[in-house]
Amino acid sequence: MKIASWNVNSLKVRLPQVLDWIILNRPDVLCLQETKQNNDNFPHDIFKKNGLFSYHNGQNTYNGVAIISNKELTDVQLDIPKFHDEQKRLISGIYTNSNGFNQRIFSAYVPNGQALNSEKFEYKINWLKSFLDFLQTQNSDIANIITGDFNIAPSKLDCYESKSWGEKILTSPQERAYFNKFLETGFIDTFRKINPNEIQFSWWDYRIPFKRNLGMRIDHILLSNKLLPFLKKAYIDNSTRSLERPSDHVPIVTELDLNS
Repeated sequence: MKIASWNVNSLKVRLPQVLDWIILNRPDVLCLQETKQNNDNFPHDIFKKNGLFSYHNGQNTYNGVAIISNKELTDVQLDIPKFHDEQKRLISGIYTNSNGFNQRIFSAYVPNGQALNSEKFEYKINWLKSFLDFLQTQNSDIANIITGDFNIAPSKLDCYESKSWGEKILTSPQERAYFNKFLETGFIDTFRKINPNEIQFSWWDYRIPFKRNLGMRIDHILLSNKLLPFLKKAYIDNSTRSLERPSDHVPIVTELDLNS
């Protein structure tokens, strides 16, 4: 099973890139973030013509998350229950493999936070806490897979010039502590599990030439511990940054062998 995640920074702009990437890479599930369109404008018909199922939780101009799947999902859920939030940042659904194995797939767009002393940072921390609390209520018989743009670089390996990022947004001790809470509650950072010492990034600032590679690894795919025996590959595909008008993020991929 191939699971991918990609912050496309406007699906309207990058729909052809997404379709081309799907045809070339054939993921079973592709989770998208920052679709930046409301539900009425989402191109469900185009994905359907390509034999795919699509699910979306969006709003005009900002945010928006989606799941594109080669199988129909069940029990699709939007947002974090009991967390009042007008911003559309979470969607999930249950994917059932041919062997009957169920996984709940999440596509999450965690708030950026803007600055450590801002109300937006407080919102980010509250969002993360509420999401973690929600995960604790999930059916333990179903394995969870969390994908998305976390807006957190978990360690010094995950950002350029790591010393200068120590007390800034995306790398602050508070944010990294929350990322570690996901791991402590039973999740695996798939890229770091497969690539313990690799320095690779999933996001680069548009204002800095991509060839300088001054990026950060802030996009992640986390697996429930029960899926660890099936984990085979985890990698970042930065080829999309060579496209015309690329997103500032690139796809990340995790592959499982659920027949092993």
